[in-house]
Amino acid sequence: MKDKASYLLIHPDDSVCVSLRDLHAGEEILINGNTIILKTDVSFGHKIAIKKIQVTENILKFGFPIGSAKSDIEEGEWVHTHNVKTNLGEKLYYQYNQRSNEEVKVLTTDRTFQGYVRNNGEVGIRNEIWIINTVGCINKTAELLAKMGTENHKDRDIEGVFHFPHPFGCSQLGDDLTNTQKILANLVNHPNAAGILVLGLGCENNYVEQFKQSIGEYDSERVKFLEVQKVDDELEEGLILISDLVDYAERFKRQPVPVSKLKVGLKCGGSDGFSGITGNPLVGAFSDLLVEQGGTTIMTEVPEMFGAETILMNRATNEEVFSKTVNLVNDFKEYFIRHDQVIYENPSPGNKAGGITTLEEKSLGCVQKGGFSEVVDVLPYGERVTKTGLNLVEGPGNDLVSVTALAASGAHIVLFTTGRGTPFGGPVPTVKISTNTTLFEKKKNWIDYNAGQLIEGTDMDSLKHDFFEYIVKLASGDTRTKNEQYGFKEIAIFKDGVIL
Repeated sequence: MKDKASYLLIHPDDSVCVSLRDLHAGEEILINGNTIILKTDVSFGHKIAIKKIQVTENILKFGFPIGSAKSDIEEGEWVHTHNVKTNLGEKLYYQYNQRSNEEVKVLTTDRTFQGYVRNNGEVGIRNEIWIINTVGCINKTAELLAKMGTENHKDRDIEGVFHFPHPFGCSQLGDDLTNTQKILANLVNHPNAAGILVLGLGCENNYVEQFKQSIGEYDSERVKFLEVQKVDDELEEGLILISDLVDYAERFKRQPVPVSKLKVGLKCGGSDGFSGITGNPLVGAFSDLLVEQGGTTIMTEVPEMFGAETILMNRATNEEVFSKTVNLVNDFKEYFIRHDQVIYENPSPGNKAGGITTLEEKSLGCVQKGGFSEVVDVLPYGERVTKTGLNLVEGPGNDLVSVTALAASGAHIVLFTTGRGTPFGGPVPTVKISTNTTLFEKKKNWIDYNAGQLIEGTDMDSLKHDFFEYIVKLASGDTRTKNEQYGFKEIAIFKDGVIL
């Protein structure tokens, strides 16, 4: 059987192609006039050798090496972990290649979305009340207040009362406590929240008066505080404060706001063999389009840059940003080494089942979320973005921790590509983008948009503009993500030290 639609050759120099359906030994595919007979079964999304690959020879995908052969690989064989190994080593040394002095052009556009302009000039895309608890001991108190507050004010002009449980805020020292305070404080300051109730216990390390220092200046009408040990009935007192916050939130109405005000986080999780072919390139094309119009995109997942970091380094806007990117990568490698862990112990079992073999392959797909824009800034974990354009933020690959870091850095929306699927959502709208149509059709309660159309005849230019319009509608409140519809809203905070 000869069926060109059975495979995808990404780059003309590649030594492997990707199967577009489950293929079986004995089937034939035709590549560049050459008939290849499959010697083994190859699952959907996995790789097929399209030429003989000698032992130690580099295996090319996306036009780059994704590892080398452990043994001779025959034409038509399945190419995966059993016959491929990573080429990556420990810390590397990088050289700055100065970019041209040509200025990046920002297009003049009159495109707007319907957003909420806050008193401090920041813009939100939701008019929600958030309960931020300083310590994990009162997660359930916060949950109950959010439920009661939503019910009490269901007919008011807000979009719900929400809380985000976490286990931290007490028994923490040093950087761990600082990280907890930074993330929670940045959520307090997030413009998607019209009003905030900071809920403290009273005896935690992250007690309210200290936490206020992390928050900085705040509007006393927008941010209320309650220490539950100090009152007789924390539910009664909390509901009074929530009622005041709802009154305050109703002052804000949607109005036209330039799309340049949008800040969008870029994330992938549960990746498969198509993540670097459909989902991530679509997000990259969107990122370039938003940046061209003066907007901001934010990318994290540092361990999933390993092996493709030079692509980002070569796009640094200046030598300072290049050095920050080098430090970002090497500091995360030091973190692995400090904990006696193998730096390149990645991809995950789910990634491998989906067709990803090595970290190089995963990273080459991962960095495509950043498109081709220059990198304008690199931020430590827990910091907020201040520059328009493509930013990098320190954070791990873990879905919960990285999405939280993106929201805390200021992202109004997080774009989350996935080939395996996950229901998880962060505190901001989390757009699940399937890399294949099978997942989109299977998980209707999880997936918002199907990038699998790119291997079914839809061209990238058409799809990126369609996706851009979808994001404008989402930001304007005309539609809701599945994580919003079903209440999939969680946070997780990075931890590196001891717990007392």
